[in-house]
Amino acid sequence: MTDHFFDVPLDHACPGGERIRLYAREVVAAGRAREDLPWLVFLQGGPGFPAGRPVGRENWLDRALEEYRVLLLDQRGTGRSTPANRQTLPLRGTPEQQAAYLAHFRADSIVRDCEYIRPLLTGGRPWSVLGQSFGGFCAVSYLSYAPEGLAEVMITGGLPSLDGDADAVYRAAYPRMERKALAHYARYPDDEAVARRVAEHLAETVETLPDGSALTVAAFQQLGILLGTGDGSHRLHYLLEDAFVPTAAGPRLSDAFGEQVAAVLSRTASPLYTLLHEAIYAQDGRATHWSAERVRAEFPQFERHFEPGGRFLFTGETVHPWMLETQPALRPLRRTAELLAEREGWTPLYDADRLARNTVPVAAAVYHDDLYVDTEHSLRTARSIAGLRTWVTDEYEHDGVRAGGRVVLDRLLGLVRDEV
Repeated sequence: MTDHFFDVPLDHACPGGERIRLYAREVVAAGRAREDLPWLVFLQGGPGFPAGRPVGRENWLDRALEEYRVLLLDQRGTGRSTPANRQTLPLRGTPEQQAAYLAHFRADSIVRDCEYIRPLLTGGRPWSVLGQSFGGFCAVSYLSYAPEGLAEVMITGGLPSLDGDADAVYRAAYPRMERKALAHYARYPDDEAVARRVAEHLAETVETLPDGSALTVAAFQQLGILLGTGDGSHRLHYLLEDAFVPTAAGPRLSDAFGEQVAAVLSRTASPLYTLLHEAIYAQDGRATHWSAERVRAEFPQFERHFEPGGRFLFTGETVHPWMLETQPALRPLRRTAELLAEREGWTPLYDADRLARNTVPVAAAVYHDDLYVDTEHSLRTARSIAGLRTWVTDEYEHDGVRAGGRVVLDRLLGLVRDEV
């Protein structure tokens, strides 16, 4: 493994202006470091998460290292790249200045970062890209605006809607969240009673997580984010097993439960997930205006926990303005988040005409009833990108590139090379 640092323009439209630092980790199989191997860039899901830190030849990396020199990129603002969080963003100045800065942290800027560093590593040759989730969104932006830099593209759980705004994304998402919650109760029937008991307790008692976050009923519902991964339903079940403990003041939520909940819900290490999550869907010039919060009102079943016949429903892949109050690490960024939610004039992230004329080999794994990325949106996009081949499967959930690892990457390589 080799560390690489690159100083890139904050705004690629102003190459002579301010620069930020990017970090990327080069990984090559032992004994092949001197070989002239093709490059594969891994674009992480998110937004706001760094590339994984490998320990040996794990999951998909095991297959990739057979033929590639792999680049694990910490996208701008994450990991060892110039950080963007509650500690560093005040250095930018006012919330208005912070929001203007973060407007350069979407997929279009990430693609331009890749194109800036590509010739420095490859000598100008195109490279391959593997995009997971939001990394797949970035890959579609790459195909739209810099296809000349791409030899082949593989996407796992990350085909975005080309024209759907944030409202359309969440109108499709809430019914999936309901289905996932009910499927969990079908697997673990006793969990709904436990979840309702926790919700009733939170409606009457103030509970604070170890990181200082307030655990409200709405925050507790967000544990449904686990239900989009292969082992998530089991993890949620075991988490609920630890919910209550007897105390001198009566039953309270246990410290073990609180520790596990904080590990799932905290955005201390990944504030960009909250700050930019809805912005990754914004490309029609309109503000998102806390889309997930507004659209939730169209699905009243998520508020009927305590009504006769109501079900306790978990949510998940959403961000809300109240999170800027309940999580201490986000409170200093509240006004910045509001400004991003109010921001208009977002530029297009995809070029439908260019995608319709695409000549880069592309393959995409589309997971049936994916919690995080709508399957129908993905398939519509797949039909809009010339030459794209899909593998639609319910063998894996959204984290298939991790859980399926070698199998998933091998299947995509076969599709992209027309060997399947």
